[in-house]
Amino acid sequence: MNLLPVKPASNSKLSRAGVLLPLRLGRTYDYLIDQDAPRGSLVTAPLGPREYVGVVWRDAEGDFDEAKLKRATLFPGHPRLPEALCKFIDWVAQYTVTSPGIVLALALRTHGAFEPDVPRVGYVRGNATPQRMTPPRGRVLGVADDGLARGIQALAEEANASTGVVRSLIETGALQPTTLPEFDPFAFPDPSFHTPTLSLEQEAAARTLRAAVASARYSAALLDGVTGSGKTETYFEAVAEALRRDKQVLILLPEIALTTQFLDRFAARFGCRPAEWHSDLSQKERKRTYRAVMRGEARVVAGARSALFLPFANLGLIVVDEEHEQAYKQEEGAIYHARDMAVVRGRIEACAVVLASATPSLETYVNASTGRYQWLKLPRRHGAAVMPEIRLIDSRHARSEPGTWLSEPLREALTATLDAGEQAMLFLNRRGYAPLTLCEACGHKMTCGQCSAWLVEHRYHRKLVCHHCGYETPRPAVCPQCQTPASFVACGPGVERVAEEVATVFPQARMAIASSDTLHGPAETQAAIRAMAKHEIDVVVGTQIVAKGHHFPQLTLVGVVDGDLGSADGDIRARERTFQLLHQVSGRAGREAKPGLVLIQTRNPEDAVMKALASGDRNAFYEQERMYRERAQAPPFGRLAAIILSGADGDAVRNSSRALANAAPPASGVKVWGPTPAFYQMLRGRTRERLLVQAERHVDVQAYVRAWLARTTLPNSVRVTVDVDPVSFF
Repeated sequence: MNLLPVKPASNSKLSRAGVLLPLRLGRTYDYLIDQDAPRGSLVTAPLGPREYVGVVWRDAEGDFDEAKLKRATLFPGHPRLPEALCKFIDWVAQYTVTSPGIVLALALRTHGAFEPDVPRVGYVRGNATPQRMTPPRGRVLGVADDGLARGIQALAEEANASTGVVRSLIETGALQPTTLPEFDPFAFPDPSFHTPTLSLEQEAAARTLRAAVASARYSAALLDGVTGSGKTETYFEAVAEALRRDKQVLILLPEIALTTQFLDRFAARFGCRPAEWHSDLSQKERKRTYRAVMRGEARVVAGARSALFLPFANLGLIVVDEEHEQAYKQEEGAIYHARDMAVVRGRIEACAVVLASATPSLETYVNASTGRYQWLKLPRRHGAAVMPEIRLIDSRHARSEPGTWLSEPLREALTATLDAGEQAMLFLNRRGYAPLTLCEACGHKMTCGQCSAWLVEHRYHRKLVCHHCGYETPRPAVCPQCQTPASFVACGPGVERVAEEVATVFPQARMAIASSDTLHGPAETQAAIRAMAKHEIDVVVGTQIVAKGHHFPQLTLVGVVDGDLGSADGDIRARERTFQLLHQVSGRAGREAKPGLVLIQTRNPEDAVMKALASGDRNAFYEQERMYRERAQAPPFGRLAAIILSGADGDAVRNSSRALANAAPPASGVKVWGPTPAFYQMLRGRTRERLLVQAERHVDVQAYVRAWLARTTLPNSVRVTVDVDPVSFF
């Protein structure tokens, strides 16, 4: 596909079109184009001193003299964004109260995706025979005898020869050059490569999903299965059906860490890995994947939330794995929830959508229980595995020694597990060594100068780090407040501190720490997960990065160091998130024939979350949460929209927030709360204030917010961000 812009012929007829640019602009701009171009056509368009890749979005709207209009240039071959993607971008912009250009940027941010192909040179066996034949030359020619074109380096590696040997054969004509495409094509997954044996429950769910894909109509289903029940194998059957019908498939995963075992399982089922899409891909790989998706050559894409904006040519199935995960919420730029937008894209594309989880979000649970989504249940673990036993350890009575964090029952369970040659996981969703560094002499707390947050000690790196803006500094030798030397103490545990205790108590155990601070990027994460799966690690001390979605056959003990962490965040979803996270981490234990045990240390064993975990009665907990939310008219029984004001000038932000609050239009079924300082009042050097709109379910909250914002003119130094359906209140 040649995508170089070309100049219009001098005698060509010019037409006018409204072009959308990937910028924070409130409308399209009219341009002249050398010929009629349908919606979605890609162009280069000047704006000010720069040129941008834009998209023909609608007919020209302004009544301007053509002599004053600038020209936009179509790409040769007239590549286009699919109409369904254009409709999706419009829908997301309207729903999130965001400029359409910012949403368009999500679909166009792959640098070089529309540049021309750069062909490669490969070499095949030529007719000439070298006068002098050596063993290395013979090996190279033997490799080339299969007729496949290869680069110089690939030929040398396969033949165990030097590149000099290959080049000498090229000079003699024994190897002939040939042109190769810029990128190797993606392998086509084979739906019949390895058909698994499903349980009766899995097969019943798979039959429903296959029928949904075959119907080529929109449908949404919740695949609700306990941890280890085989949800992935079940929805793989829907993937296979889509492949048989020459459709493309999008599988969304909440975190890069979850792709490790998933990619291996996909390859075992379909004979090759899917295309990947996430932030850690190189620009070259992003360009390759984007083009292959646009051309329909990438049949299955597994990716993070941004994959939702890829230009699929023939989408037939969307799967949202671990649909409850908060990581699906995009918190900056265009603020959207990928789970909800996946359902919208499925409706626009007229394709099936599968939401999979052992602990569905309350919104999805309500949609399934009321019949809006199909509800497919897998209530038992696959094969011989059974759900683990869960016990609560009352930390108020089973006290640890001062300065330690593992209770005696947990230490005893660790001893028994290691003696049996099995594996254990200790879970604490707190990175670093300690969350707070405090001066014993004067009580001074080490905080970030750019954020209203404590600095977290990372003892292995000998630094204090802000987990919000990335600021880091060495631990000071003296207190900056009272100048007392060596007065700082670590307060509370992080995973590094727990790991230090494990190393002291169990010095022979092979231990690893798993957090985003210790695992840098997908490669390191994959290596750690594979080491755990191969039993090269006895005890893993980790955050949520390894708490869900992974299958470790020898892991029989899970210890939750602080089960209360996160349950008092002060927002409507705190209890739900705590339950989901602890249920998921508990599900790592006993996934094979050996039974599992989960010990949760808590200071409040009578809490509803803890009682639900110990009893295993998930649905009773969900029904209780449902009742609380309905009484409070909170989602999914009401609407919320947050308005966040931020800026470097704190007074300007506070004055603007009060002015905005005073301008709130009265409306039936709408309440406005605030303004109030955000949870993190200072973030990356910017003061933040929040207002919250609470509306009854029938209210068009987006229209209300637009009308409200239109009533007030705020200074340019104050940024206004709208978050429809917020999931956090920081």
